Amino acid sequence: MRARRPKTEREPTIALINIVFLMLIFFLVAGTLAQPLDPELKLVSTADLEGSPPPPDALVVHPDGALSLRGEVQDSPETYLAALDPEARALVRLVPDRDLPAADLVEVARALRAGGAEKVMIVSERGLQ
Repeated sequence: MRARRPKTEREPTIALINIVFLMLIFFLVAGTLAQPLDPELKLVSTADLEGSPPPPDALVVHPDGALSLRGEVQDSPETYLAALDPEARALVRLVPDRDLPAADLVEVARALRAGGAEKVMIVSERGLQ
C-alpha cells in the first residue's frame, strides 16, 4: 500500500488578489460617475476685487449692539422688519461688526427669526469680497 501524503494547505493569495482587483475596478468606475466640469469653462475669480459695500437692505450691527439700516439708526430688530416688504422677510441679511460679541449676534438673529424672518444670513468679510 502507498502512504498518502498529507495535503498542504495553500494560502488563498489568488482569492485576495481577485478581491483587491475587483475593489480597484469598483472605485475607478464609481469615481468617474460625477460629470467633470467643461474644460472650456472659466470660473469667476474674485482675487482682484475690492471690498464691496454690504447689500442695501442689510441690517448692520455695531460693536456696541446698535442697529442701523442705510446709515439710519434702528431701535430694534422688529423696527427693521416692519420697514421690509413681506417678500424681503424671506431672507434677511445681517452684517455684524468684527468686535460684536457672539452672544449679541445670536440674540439679534433670534429676535429677527421671532419677528417673522424666515432665514437670517450673516454677511461676512469674505462674502463681501
